[in-house]
Amino acid sequence: MDPTHTLEIPIVQEENICLPLVVSAVSKYWGVDLPLKEAAEIAKKYQNMKGSILIEGVELAERHGLLGIIVNSTLKELKKMIDIGVPPIVILPGVKDVVQHASLIVGYDETEKTIFHYIPEPEKIGAIPEKQFDEQWQEDDRLMILLVPQDILPDINTFDENKIKSNRLCFDGEKLRLQGKTDEAIVTLKQAIEIHKSNSTAMCLLAGILNDKNSNDAISYYAKTIGLNSKYYLAYRGLGNYYLKTKDYANAEKYYTAALEIDQTRFAPIYKNRGLVRYEQKKLGAAKQDFEKYLEQMPEARDRAGIEQAISEL
Repeated sequence: MDPTHTLEIPIVQEENICLPLVVSAVSKYWGVDLPLKEAAEIAKKYQNMKGSILIEGVELAERHGLLGIIVNSTLKELKKMIDIGVPPIVILPGVKDVVQHASLIVGYDETEKTIFHYIPEPEKIGAIPEKQFDEQWQEDDRLMILLVPQDILPDINTFDENKIKSNRLCFDGEKLRLQGKTDEAIVTLKQAIEIHKSNSTAMCLLAGILNDKNSNDAISYYAKTIGLNSKYYLAYRGLGNYYLKTKDYANAEKYYTAALEIDQTRFAPIYKNRGLVRYEQKKLGAAKQDFEKYLEQMPEARDRAGIEQAISEL
């Protein structure tokens, strides 16, 4: 029996803020061509946005006949999807100044314990050790997005309906936040928690909005997130940001360090932030090391000159 299980995904290279490459590729896999023009029109709602808005791509695919399902999954379920011919999209940590990104999983090797992800080039796939993949996937609660035709649904519909509804509300809430509708986003995320009380994604998203509003209620939601998933990187980073704003530098350092213990390469600016709070505590040597690490991971940083000046003075 062949230990390698892979799916053939069409090459797609055009994308848009509201039509991520992974959504376009999965849709094309099912024989559905999503119109870039429609995505470009939707993108007008998001001025000066960096990155892509996955839920807009999912909704676009749904308008053209596919069904979107968002679940918290496992390696076993992910492999099952590959085996029945359904390519899953997963949320993984980003690099440099990207907090997270969506990756399309196209296969796995049971012998080598390797997960394969989509690269939009002929004859190419990316490979990541299974253990490393699962650790990174856990940082965002092992979210998996499935886009499938209606007739495939009976083959995969073994997931908890309440969890699916709750996760969908999380993505809706994030979309509302990006559109500046924060009050509606809060209501939506609270609905997500009401439906599925242990949804750590909803907890962390709600905490993030409350943090932006400088509400100390953010602390309890971040704490609940960590209680549900001790590897939830964004909750530790969020607490670090909260305490940085309130000038509680010792706690800010504590939570930035906790985030970095989970993932040292996920988001380069966290080193700059920890450097700032260490500087405020007169930990000058440690601050200098953090500033240097920030520039090492992000050599093209816009504030490079200012950081280099700070390093030279420490």
